[in-house]
Amino acid sequence: MCHVRHIRWSNARASRQAAAGFTLIELLVVIAIIAILAAMLLPALTNARNKTHGINCLNNHRQLSLAWRMYSDDHQDKLLYASELPWLPETFSGAWVTGTLDFDPGKPTNWNPDLTIKQSPMWPYCGRNLSIWKCPADRSGLMVNGEFKPRVRSISMNVYLGGWAGTDGGWGPIFSDYKIYMKQNELHDPGPAKVFVFLDMREDSIDMGNFATRMQGWPNQTSQYGFFDLPGYYHHYAGGFSFADGHSEIRRWRDGRTTPPIVRTGFVNDQFSSPENPDVAWLQERSTRPKN
Repeated sequence: MCHVRHIRWSNARASRQAAAGFTLIELLVVIAIIAILAAMLLPALTNARNKTHGINCLNNHRQLSLAWRMYSDDHQDKLLYASELPWLPETFSGAWVTGTLDFDPGKPTNWNPDLTIKQSPMWPYCGRNLSIWKCPADRSGLMVNGEFKPRVRSISMNVYLGGWAGTDGGWGPIFSDYKIYMKQNELHDPGPAKVFVFLDMREDSIDMGNFATRMQGWPNQTSQYGFFDLPGYYHHYAGGFSFADGHSEIRRWRDGRTTPPIVRTGFVNDQFSSPENPDVAWLQERSTRPKN
């Protein structure tokens, strides 16, 4: 009888211990399994997020390029300037956007769209939608009086579309030897499907409203290739583009010189030679052509 009572007591104690919870070893095993699953799932989640950002970015580009084209249709085929001449206020109304971006919190044009985006001739044509002026993956901004303010845009225009108020901006042959398109019908060379209008720019390279492709060396003197500005690479070393025919695409950069590390709240060196860089060739082919 005592033997039976001892067995029952032992079983009851074992049941209480089992009900008390996991042992340390069991907890460690569970944690290890969770860590392994998380490591397996994280790349898939990151890829899904990047893909979503890319789709949204392409949609933004399509809407902006449509607004750009609608403006031309309503203004005798005239193209908006890629940039104003800052010292000539009368040129401001012809530029697609005004204002020069930097990281000065005391300069409201960095973060107040009322002073820039909403003054654009394209504003009535883009559904008065602020979000399409930025790549959704661009999180840059400034602290203003203790509050984070996102910068107003991350998108710039091909400088050869309208130039600086229809001029080379005083830069001379490095721009004036190439076509600065002023009307839609001039885009027949090389064709609207081969001329980009807008592109994503890096937070540490964007300033005025234009992106200037360095055309030296086009098409086959590759030793002369280089940059005046650097394109964005928000989508896993790729950037969004929209074209004059209305299509948009994501371009993945091939050369590491095109994508140096981001300089937070400052400016990267974006003017340098880059011989034999295939990314320069790609940009040149889709920017402009030499004057005849």
